Amino acid sequence: MKNYEWESLLKSFFIFFILLEVLLGWNFWNEYHEKKQQIADRIQMEMKLCAYKVECNGMVTDFVEKRDYMPLQTLQHDHGEFYGYYKVPTVDRYVMKIVYPQARYLHYVEHLKNEVMRKSIFYTLFAMVVSLLFAIYALRPLQRALQLNEEFVKDILHDLNTPISSLRINLKLLKREKGESEKIERMEHNIQTILALQDNLQIFLKGIPTQTEVFALDTLLYERMRYFQTLFPDIIYTVEEMDVSLSCNKEAFVRIIDNLVSNASKYNAQNGRVRLYLEETTLYIQDTGKGIKNPSKIFNRYYKEQERGIGIGLHIVKKLCDELGIKISVDSQESLGTIMILDLKQIIVEEA
Repeated sequence: MKNYEWESLLKSFFIFFILLEVLLGWNFWNEYHEKKQQIADRIQMEMKLCAYKVECNGMVTDFVEKRDYMPLQTLQHDHGEFYGYYKVPTVDRYVMKIVYPQARYLHYVEHLKNEVMRKSIFYTLFAMVVSLLFAIYALRPLQRALQLNEEFVKDILHDLNTPISSLRINLKLLKREKGESEKIERMEHNIQTILALQDNLQIFLKGIPTQTEVFALDTLLYERMRYFQTLFPDIIYTVEEMDVSLSCNKEAFVRIIDNLVSNASKYNAQNGRVRLYLEETTLYIQDTGKGIKNPSKIFNRYYKEQERGIGIGLHIVKKLCDELGIKISVDSQESLGTIMILDLKQIIVEEA
C-alpha cells in the first residue's frame, strides 16, 4: 500500500479502536464497582450470620457498650477495616462488634481486579481485531476510487503521447520550412512544459528514478533559466555564480527546480524578479510575487491557494526532496514574495 493508504488505514483503525476502548473502559469500570459492592454486601451477610448464628469464620468479635452514635446492622469501613455493630438477643446494654479480616477483603478485591483485567485484555484484543477489519473495510472504497483515478491519469498520459508526438514532428517540419523564429521557439518550450507536466504525473504515479550522476549546479540553473525566460519574457531571472557540483538523480533535481521556478514565475508581480543564489550549502529561490497565505500547508497534496493548477506540484517537490536527501523549507510573506530554501548538504560533491 502507498503512504496515504497506510495513513488512512491507521487513522480509521485508531479512531474506531479508541471509541471501542472508551466504551469498554466505561463498562469495566462500572462492572468493577458493582462487583466491589457485591463483595461489601457479601461481607455484611457474613457478619449477620456471625451475629445470629455465631458462625464467625475468621472474624474478630467483641461486646461493647451500646452508644447512640453506633449504627446497628450497618457495614462500616474505616482505615481499610470493615466492621459492624449488631444486637445481642435479650441484652439491651451491649452490642456485638464484628470486625472482618482485612486480608480476606483484600484477597477478594485482588481476585476481582485480576478477573476484570483478564476480561479487559481479552476484549481489548477483540476490539483491535474488529477495528482492523473495520479499517480495512472502510479503506476498500478509497482504494478502489484511487485505483480508478490512477488508471484514468494513466490513460490520459497514454492518450497525450500521440498528439504531443505529432506536434513535435510538425514543429520540426515547420522549423525546416520557416527557419528559426521566436514564435517557433516558444512553441517548442510550451511542448517541453507539457512534457514536464507529464513527468510530474509519472512521478506521482510511479515514484522517483534512482539513477545518480554528477553535474554542475550553476550550468543546470543557467540552462533552466533560459528556458523559463522564453516562457515568461517579462520576468527577470538572476543566477549567481555557484562553483559546486551535485551528485543525485539529475532528472529528479530538474523537476524540483522547474516546479519551484515555475511557481515563482506564474505568481510573480508584473516585471518581477526571480533570483537564485547559494550560501554555503543552501540554495535560495527568491521571487517578488504575491506571497503565500499558509506556508505550512503548501506541501500538502491537492492544497492550492490559486484557481489554476491541481495542487500536486509542491507535493511532488517535497516527495522528490525527501528521496534525494534535500531539506526544503519556505519563508513567505503576503505581498512581499517567497523564498524557497533547499539544503543541498547531502548531495553536494566535496572537492578533492
